[in-house]
Amino acid sequence: SRVIAARMLPSRRTGDLIDGHWRLLTEWGAVPRTLVWDNEAGVGRGRPTSEFAAFAGLLATKIYLCRPRDPEAKGLVERANGYLETSFLPGRHFSGPDDFNTQLQTWLKVANRRVHRTLGARPADRWAADRAQMLTLPAVDPPTWWRFSARLGRDHYVRVDTCDYSVDPAAIGHQVTVLTDNEQVIVLTSGGEIVAQHARCWARHQTLTDPEHAEAGRAMRQEARRRPTGHIHAVGSASSPLIEVEQRELGSYDRLFTVIDGGEGKEAG
Repeated sequence: SRVIAARMLPSRRTGDLIDGHWRLLTEWGAVPRTLVWDNEAGVGRGRPTSEFAAFAGLLATKIYLCRPRDPEAKGLVERANGYLETSFLPGRHFSGPDDFNTQLQTWLKVANRRVHRTLGARPADRWAADRAQMLTLPAVDPPTWWRFSARLGRDHYVRVDTCDYSVDPAAIGHQVTVLTDNEQVIVLTSGGEIVAQHARCWARHQTLTDPEHAEAGRAMRQEARRRPTGHIHAVGSASSPLIEVEQRELGSYDRLFTVIDGGEGKEAG
């Protein structure tokens, strides 16, 4: 039918591509029997990545990766991309990702009703027959999050793609799990407590700070400065006995460096 579905994503990472796929397939309410990809690292080169292979298995569909010299298959992908670049983008202005996708969906409704030059028909008119040959959506949603774990450092920020997101400083030194999809970033403790939740930033090299995290960090630093450092003559910890350190009589240092009266030229004793 040559119906086009599209969505702008924050990156070309595997997790974002899977999330974008699922959103579009959910709108269709069906799954094509084959997904064709042209040299996309997040999907796989030569063979699918393990994550994308698992996604295809859940959908019960096949993935076809275009070979470097396969003009017929590559042309199907490139023509759709070129159509968006030359017919949708020129002259448009966007306030952000949501506005971009809203305008794109509105435009696609019109574009899919135009007569396709090769088919001699409107894609929207042929969509029902095309969809009838597709597979049904799986009963279980795929994991739309991509995740990683890390020990939270003293700066209490985690990095996703190229952006840094603040975390509750109470989690400093603990292992945390970072969950990310197209729209948000969530940080969990090992016990499942949410210690950060941010809207996903699509710009690059940004720092996102929750005011509550910043205030908690300031309070912890002030408390650390007020905390007594302990007796200077004792070395030890709460879990071990204190060790008394011998204190040298201060005059011996003066004699050593010959700075007391009559000390010059004499050997220190």
